[in-house]
Amino acid sequence: MLRGRDARAERRAAQFAKFRTTELNLVPLVDTFVSIVFFALTSATVGELAPVVAGVRLPEAEVGATAFQQVTLGVGHDLTLAGTRIMGTVEAAQSVSNDPRQPLLIPQLYAAIKATGDSIRSAHSVAADQPVDVPLAIQGDKSMRYDLLARLMQTIRMAGFKDISLQVKRIGAADGAAPAADVAAPPPAPAGVR
Repeated sequence: MLRGRDARAERRAAQFAKFRTTELNLVPLVDTFVSIVFFALTSATVGELAPVVAGVRLPEAEVGATAFQQVTLGVGHDLTLAGTRIMGTVEAAQSVSNDPRQPLLIPQLYAAIKATGDSIRSAHSVAADQPVDVPLAIQGDKSMRYDLLARLMQTIRMAGFKDISLQVKRIGAADGAAPAADVAAPPPAPAGVR
């Protein structure tokens, strides 16, 4: 009887021997979780979405980064800066520059944007000759002419804003949610503008 019991014990020990020497390696699992957390944190939206200016129908795009709070120039029937009417769009298109070296400059818009830039510089304790580090987004109606856009961008650059973007409406929003305003890549400088 002892021999049978010993034989069974040896067989059982041989069967379960492989479980005694197995190690559970958690390093790949931890690496995977760290990667998931990293990508979740770097791709999460931070801040409030920029509101769309009233009366502006944004062009649509399928790709773009989320737009955050920033100084917004609305170009619809009127030019609005941070929700305040500056001038009519037709008036801006027909305005004549008061600087012969800068023929694209829109004087009334320049004064308003320069005042906004100066207040931002003052709030951030930045010298008056330094560029404004807060981004400015142009929410232009999809029917806006490119020559007006070139004049707007030149006026904004001359007022000290270095980070200019064009906002579009994202199409194909997930879960049927209302599409948010998105920021397209910063536009290239128009021909002849430096």
